[in-house]
Amino acid sequence: MAAGSGGGEDRCRVYLITPERFDPLAFADQLAMALDAGDVAAVQLRIKDVSDSVWKRTIDVLRPVTQKRGVAFLLNDRADLVVSTGCDGAHVGQDDMPAREARRIMGPDLMLGVTCKGSRDLAMTAGEDGADYIAFGAFFPSTTKTVTNQVDPEILAWWHELMEIPSCAIGGITAENCGPLVRAGADFLAVVGCIWNHPDGPAAGVKALNAAIAAA
Repeated sequence: MAAGSGGGEDRCRVYLITPERFDPLAFADQLAMALDAGDVAAVQLRIKDVSDSVWKRTIDVLRPVTQKRGVAFLLNDRADLVVSTGCDGAHVGQDDMPAREARRIMGPDLMLGVTCKGSRDLAMTAGEDGADYIAFGAFFPSTTKTVTNQVDPEILAWWHELMEIPSCAIGGITAENCGPLVRAGADFLAVVGCIWNHPDGPAAGVKALNAAIAAA
């Protein structure tokens, strides 16, 4: 999961997050269409309030769809399942497993992302704890989480200037509003609704977002 692998230069890339609830078999076709429509760096499986058996069944369906297209497949919160299920890494929030513990469980080679909201201190700590990318946000009102404090895109510019570790912007991002985040230096745009709820389908959503990234 590299920034800029769409052509050599530093280029912001799409980071897909799944809806929280879906039928895995039906969703696999939607996911394939989205991934075939344009550049996507990673897919994060984020499902809520389900058993480990549901996690594993869902992983078994979606991981091959993602990995055979050369796209990283990451688990939200569940670093403990990554190695045994053949996934590429995990993403943890500040209220989930500590980043240092997730790194210990997964080992040194798998991908670890850490949510740092709008905190420079949390971002620096996450980098020290072994994060491979830092997620900042929310930058806009979101349909998936309540946003109490929107983050200023300036934090992306600060991080881009200071650190080699990539940044991922999250929170209400669409093709229409992503320009300032791309210009500020975000390496990845984490998106949910603008892809899965796109009126013309997920493939159109991916195409629109990649076009907006290129235009920015």
